Amino acid sequence: MTEFDSRLLAVDVGNTNVTLGLWHRGELILSWRARTVADKMPDEYAVLVRNFLAGANLSWAEITGVAISSVVPPLTSTFTELSRRYLEIDPLVVTHKTNTGIQLLIDQPEQVGADRIVNAAAVKVIYGGPAIVIDFGTATTFDVVDSDGNYLGGAISPGIGVAHDALVSRAARLHKVDLVPPPRPIGKNTIHAMQSGIFWGYVALVEGLVKRLRDDLALPNTKIIATGGLAPLFREHTTVIDLIAPDLTLEGLRIIYERQA
Repeated sequence: MTEFDSRLLAVDVGNTNVTLGLWHRGELILSWRARTVADKMPDEYAVLVRNFLAGANLSWAEITGVAISSVVPPLTSTFTELSRRYLEIDPLVVTHKTNTGIQLLIDQPEQVGADRIVNAAAVKVIYGGPAIVIDFGTATTFDVVDSDGNYLGGAISPGIGVAHDALVSRAARLHKVDLVPPPRPIGKNTIHAMQSGIFWGYVALVEGLVKRLRDDLALPNTKIIATGGLAPLFREHTTVIDLIAPDLTLEGLRIIYERQA
């Protein structure tokens, strides 16, 4: 198998989900998602990966490279061991020290999440700067990339699911609701009032932070790029998001991996 025909397994380990993508000739040919379980063993995740591959009539032997972005330290080790044991591949694990093609112009680069670095690297190559990346996950992160594609920092807020769960757990008479907009902002019952406060409150958070970050960046034509599972839902209800990039982190892992070559 030539380098041109190689297949890269990209692994994005988040606090809620592990997303895996298989790249071939620059194309994402498969992607899967599994629940993040911090104490799951390498052999257990290997069973999942093997089943994903088997469902596409592929095997371990067809994977020639592995790139990992992880914000869950125990699973960083888990997937590194999985790669070495089942694929006999030393994986690329992205950190602040990795040659990503961007500069981390922040006070403590070692503290920035690997997913935020990877997203910024993807934005620089695919879309160019200046840009603000909104990643809707367990936390909602806002990452700022300047005109040269360098990472300037950003903001971190609780994800809408975390905010919802915190409210329900601390208020005895409030129960879980669907995270969708109610019929109108003025809620006429408890469910609609909660949906208004949580959903429209979160939209206001996104719009307010985007405005403040844009004002601070002070660069015209700043693109607002959203990723994460809830990105399409929010784009329907706000005009601040310019485009959705659902596979941005997997794209970034491919770009960084290829850069090492």
